Amino acid sequence: MLIFEAINIKKYYGDQLILSFDSFKIHSGNKIGIVGQNGAGKTTLLNILAGETDPNEGIVRRLCQFAYIRQFSDENIEANTQILKEFGIINQIDHQIVSGGEFTRLKVAEALSRNSILLFADEPTSNLDYEGIDLVKNKLLEVDTLLLVSHDRDLLDTLCNKIVEIKYGKLFFYNGNYSSYQKQKQMETEREWREYEQYKTEKIKLEKVFEKKIIEAANIAKKPKNPTRICSDTPCARSRGSSQKNMERAAKAVLSRIKRLNVKQKPKELLSINLDFSLTDPPQNKIVISCKDLSFSYNKNVIFNNASFKVYNGEKIALLGNNGTGKTTLLNLINNLDQRIYLVPKLAIGYFHQDLKNLDYNKTVLENVMQDSIQSESIIRTVLARLLICGDNVYKKVEVLSGGERIKVSFAKIMLSKANILLLDEPTNYLDITSIRALQNVLCDYDGTVLFVSHDKSFVDAIANRLLILRNNQIHEFEGNLKKYEESIQFTKNTNLETQKLVLQIRLTKVVSKLSLRNADKETLEKEYQNILAQLKSL
Repeated sequence: MLIFEAINIKKYYGDQLILSFDSFKIHSGNKIGIVGQNGAGKTTLLNILAGETDPNEGIVRRLCQFAYIRQFSDENIEANTQILKEFGIINQIDHQIVSGGEFTRLKVAEALSRNSILLFADEPTSNLDYEGIDLVKNKLLEVDTLLLVSHDRDLLDTLCNKIVEIKYGKLFFYNGNYSSYQKQKQMETEREWREYEQYKTEKIKLEKVFEKKIIEAANIAKKPKNPTRICSDTPCARSRGSSQKNMERAAKAVLSRIKRLNVKQKPKELLSINLDFSLTDPPQNKIVISCKDLSFSYNKNVIFNNASFKVYNGEKIALLGNNGTGKTTLLNLINNLDQRIYLVPKLAIGYFHQDLKNLDYNKTVLENVMQDSIQSESIIRTVLARLLICGDNVYKKVEVLSGGERIKVSFAKIMLSKANILLLDEPTNYLDITSIRALQNVLCDYDGTVLFVSHDKSFVDAIANRLLILRNNQIHEFEGNLKKYEESIQFTKNTNLETQKLVLQIRLTKVVSKLSLRNADKETLEKEYQNILAQLKSL
């Protein structure tokens, strides 16, 4: 059943056309994800549909009641007590005295308490930890019809059955969730490559034919070597002239065919990053950071109590934990060279955090990055291009960049410096999905050690090969990615204690037997051995 429809919409900001589309229909049961780069018009679309922004042209037909979770709002929140309890909020209705994550929960709770058929949600998981994200996700699964703007690919995958991409002000529609959308986009790219290769092959073939015709026409026009045969009135000369004209006409016909070819542009390729990591003089130690019996408190608030952990050289490690468990605190302690944490001598830290203090806003992108870089300018430009800052955009001053662009410049500046370990605190905040994927790809290619915090599950799962889980004032080490960790949690929930111990003991026995093999990867097996021991200890 049709419940919402926007027809012949145009929206300008000043002289700039932000949105222009013929029709956008929402039927009951649709769960639509809206994606696009920062500034593409995602929030503007929601505001037009909700009646909070008027289009310059077109009409919107609203055929049902709806609720709206706004990304930025100062409205007073009123929700029933039952909903608030389900979201873990009791007697905290004044948004001025709650945290950002709690206020997000309040906004979602208030919208869901209306029991509307249709829900608009603009970044409904912002400022939430994993627990909060899962809670909101489960609640949104119960919504009948949903229009969702989010940079969280896992959320889009779980909730959506349609994806609308906003690009160049137009709407592009895809059936399925975000992963399905990505596959369709990949198929589009593959089709573009096939069409480009066919166009290139046909063009080269016709150009060779044209060149051949021109040469043949020129050869026909040449004078014969025997001067006695030169006579324009002879049948031979007339025949030669006719053949030349025919060949020239044939050449022109081929040239016309070349001009009529449907030109296909070469699809963009990812530039490879050939970072000379040896310039950072990286440590060769197996373990580059270690700590035993770390205790730390803010006044009476205990963050760590006799916690221990290790960071192995070259690994990409994600810090997991709810808000307030000490993820940023741990990064700060490492960055400040706290004496309770041992760092090997050659370790050079590059620390990314949200204040972007490492940027000079009066200098250009290229000047900022080159200021601290030990890499060549060509590598700097390649990294910036991989982060979607291309061409003349490197000459823009930082002061005119968007928040997301500044984050990418700040990251590039750190990555291309003498640092050989990166500490990254929520690097995906304020980035659109395309930029998150770009950052993800660059980090996957990075040769150094990475220790990072992110609430983007897809980002964490793609990068991290090891986890540090912060809970109950302790730091637990886990060998593997986020998916493997979640599977282990599910196993723990669904299996009794004795069975868990038995399974872990069997795994431990297998690891020990593999360690005795001649060609064994002893480093990986030793980590797995320690990981299993830690799990057994925690039971």
